[in-house]
Amino acid sequence: MLVLVVGPSGAGKDTLLDLARAELAGEPKVRFVRREITRPASAGGEDHIAITPAEFEARRDGYALAWEAHGLGYGIPADIADDLAAGHVVVANISRAMILAAAAKFPVMVLEITAPPEILAARLAARGRETATDIAARLAREVPLPDTVPVVQVINDRTPAEGAARIENFLRACLKTGS
Repeated sequence: MLVLVVGPSGAGKDTLLDLARAELAGEPKVRFVRREITRPASAGGEDHIAITPAEFEARRDGYALAWEAHGLGYGIPADIADDLAAGHVVVANISRAMILAAAAKFPVMVLEITAPPEILAARLAARGRETATDIAARLAREVPLPDTVPVVQVINDRTPAEGAARIENFLRACLKTGS
């Protein structure tokens, strides 16, 4: 099963995924995908493989999934197909716009990580990367999830450990059920 992690900026996706990854480090049938992104590794955020825009363009057709958002290129490695064929749970942070493309290629489930608007706004402001106007625009943008794929929602409004535990429990359930 390919678990597609989506959610608004500031929801805490990277924090919760990092904690869940640490808890599941001994589980060989769960893979947390490291994305290739046209952003320097030192730019903060998730642990990704930094590539140049030229490298992204050269590799675009070789990715399992590839897209552009916010001026950056994102790629999910093609070798996830091997893990999925072996019955593993593969966890990938993707753009909502890629859900249907992913579902056309793989068995998927969406894990939406979100938080109340006031928490999102505070987290985005604390990052210091966007103006108040940019933050307001991000919060006003609503991208609906397709109703053709199953969705599990984690509301990250408590401690990071509590949110990560919900993700870990969900992924362990996916392993048990094979879906």
